[in-house]
Amino acid sequence: MAKKNKKKIRQKVVRFRKNCLFCKKEIEIDYKDLDIIKKHLTNRGKIKSRRITGVCAKHQRKLTQEAQRARFLNLVPYVVK
Repeated sequence: MAKKNKKKIRQKVVRFRKNCLFCKKEIEIDYKDLDIIKKHLTNRGKIKSRRITGVCAKHQRKLTQEAQRARFLNLVPYVVK
């Protein structure tokens, strides 16, 4: 039996650039602002990556630092059971 040539049709993927929320609205990241920190944590308590949240590198570092401070002060749990 002869194999049939199947052509793969590629669809164009439209990607949009995510803008940093903190640069756009000039928001300061603080460990006491739990709404912002919890927004950037997964339901398991891990910090979401830049690729998913669209935060720039500068603010991702600051966000990580403040999330760790909030964990240390027991404002945010390390791991959610």
